[in-house]
Amino acid sequence: MKQIIKYLSALFIFYACDSLDLTPEDYYGSGSFWNNSSQVEGFMLGLHNDLRSTDRSVFNLGEARGGTSVLGATALGTSIINTTPIKDNNFTKDNTGISNWNGYYSKILQVNIFIGKVENECSFLSDTEKSYFLGQAYGLRAFYYFILYRTYGGVPVIDNAAVLNGATNAQDLYTKRSTAKETLSFIKEDINKSESYFASSTLTTNPKSLWSSDATLMLKGEIYLWSAKVTTQDQIPSVDDIQIAKKAISSLINKYSLCPNFEDVFSCINKGNDEIIFTIRYLEGEATSWAWDFVYPNFNFVDQVYGRDGIIMGDTLDAKSTGYYFNAYKFELFESYDSMDMRRDATFLDFYMKDENKSITGKGLILRKFMGIINSTNNRIYVSDIPIYRYAETLLLMAEIENKLGNNPAQYINEVRKRAYGLNFNPEIHEYKDLGYSQNELAILKERDKEFVWEGKRWYDVCRMQDAEGKPLVFSTDITYGSTQPILNFDSEAHKLLWPIDVNTLNNDPLLEQTPGYE
Repeated sequence: MKQIIKYLSALFIFYACDSLDLTPEDYYGSGSFWNNSSQVEGFMLGLHNDLRSTDRSVFNLGEARGGTSVLGATALGTSIINTTPIKDNNFTKDNTGISNWNGYYSKILQVNIFIGKVENECSFLSDTEKSYFLGQAYGLRAFYYFILYRTYGGVPVIDNAAVLNGATNAQDLYTKRSTAKETLSFIKEDINKSESYFASSTLTTNPKSLWSSDATLMLKGEIYLWSAKVTTQDQIPSVDDIQIAKKAISSLINKYSLCPNFEDVFSCINKGNDEIIFTIRYLEGEATSWAWDFVYPNFNFVDQVYGRDGIIMGDTLDAKSTGYYFNAYKFELFESYDSMDMRRDATFLDFYMKDENKSITGKGLILRKFMGIINSTNNRIYVSDIPIYRYAETLLLMAEIENKLGNNPAQYINEVRKRAYGLNFNPEIHEYKDLGYSQNELAILKERDKEFVWEGKRWYDVCRMQDAEGKPLVFSTDITYGSTQPILNFDSEAHKLLWPIDVNTLNNDPLLEQTPGYE
């Protein structure tokens, strides 16, 4: 892990000079830092800035592989990025799509520094302050490691800032991969520490862009639900963990509420609304998202494509030439929505290509869900928050938990559906009724597909959710869009549930071993 040493120096400068507006010195050595609670709080804000920088990986690791993305080229002829190996799952040991653990260990390093300092040196903090900050830090570290675990299985578990604790050369930083079981056990320890620390503090988190006790409960529910259902290398499902997942998620039921209108969840004038549990925050002058990758460029869209009403379209979304359209969703996903489902048109703008005879020659989708705002200078800026956890997921996780327990999940599915249809909800048509485990699982997945577009969920969903035989739905033809083939072939591609490690990372640490199946 030679890169860690190089990255650390850069981060010292970044935190000292930019993010936290502190003295441009090596504050660890000079004693100019870790002297008061404001500095600790500032470092915690820096950790959340690190989290915001993962917005692309949230999609690439959690959604892009899930079978809803267009491959190759869009209907407008623009080239789709990451078609291979990520979106088509065409991984090999020499073609990994990402490198260096996608940068997560540099972020974990900063969390480790924070934990070490707050636990051992910050005597100026009150007990309740210390518990609050450590609740956040352990939650963030569990979040990062859970992403790595679902991506790679067993990974190097590093729980300290070795480079600050006497490590003087690269050899001191070499770390082998822990087993999947060891890695998941570590994640469970961290999330339980986070919960315990939050329980010991009287402080509450505000705004919702900061990690909170409820974010910890959502993550705990996810971790233990995964543990109860998914086999990963030497980690086999633990039946008892489903009850732990249920306890965590059920504690949030009725604590939040769904916004009456789906599009209001993502409105820039409604940030931190009653549905949001934890979100990545974007603000004008501070940071914008990369949603422009899913938006049309005016030059090959305006006055060249048609709406579903047959009328030629202008700059319909007021994109103002900000789009690149390097990513797109399959039209079959759009067609899976009922026409009265408000989520469809709040999520997508559909368009059609026609020939000189007005016959349709192509269909496409633009993501309108995270379009941001037109600012005071009449420019489009992409400052819609991207939720990590919101109440709709609380309900659908609860549905999945109840289904795994053999109980009826319909009430939780129907809460989400009622919001989706609003006044058009017709119980005789739209109300879901218990159809048994496998059909319930499919219904929950389809609801998640419609609800969480571009929120980084679909790949994890199809790996975690199961058919009647307990096989992950990623191997099923029942969950695909525009294809008669499963996302992965069970007989020949099961190893692709996990990502290969790139050659440079392997070469930089002789203790590392390649993910099984890619040797």
